[in-house]
Amino acid sequence: MKRLVLEAEGQVTPVCSKTHIAYSFHLDRQGGKLWIDYAYGPKNLEDREQAHPLIEAGINKYTEQAQRARLLEKWESFLPLKNLITVSVDDPKRHRGAGHRHDPEQLLFIGSEEASPGFVSGELSEGLWRVTLSLHEIVTDNCRYRLRIHHEEA
Repeated sequence: MKRLVLEAEGQVTPVCSKTHIAYSFHLDRQGGKLWIDYAYGPKNLEDREQAHPLIEAGINKYTEQAQRARLLEKWESFLPLKNLITVSVDDPKRHRGAGHRHDPEQLLFIGSEEASPGFVSGELSEGLWRVTLSLHEIVTDNCRYRLRIHHEEA
């Protein structure tokens, strides 16, 4: 039987880039499997005119002077710009891993015998858990996210 232990939704903007949003939830029983259903959107910034100054600023900030003119000429090769939000999990005792994937819809799991790539399998401890959303980059005016966590009891 799966039991919902956390449900959260929110909206972020470009000013939220390079920050984190943490959610805590309590498992009242050990064991079983944790399911993390997570999505955000939109994924891409479709407006080329809005993307152009962002790409120029990135080229000017992160490239060597000698490379800038060449890269600025082909700025369109960096399209489309993408939002990136990733998820990491901590149990009451330790870090259980992170899913640094570009897919805007993910279903991840942690169980005693196996786990999604990037996460550590092992017995699920009862107690306070934490899921952190890392907002690497938000390039659209608004980006909505949804997070649902279920505990599937053994």
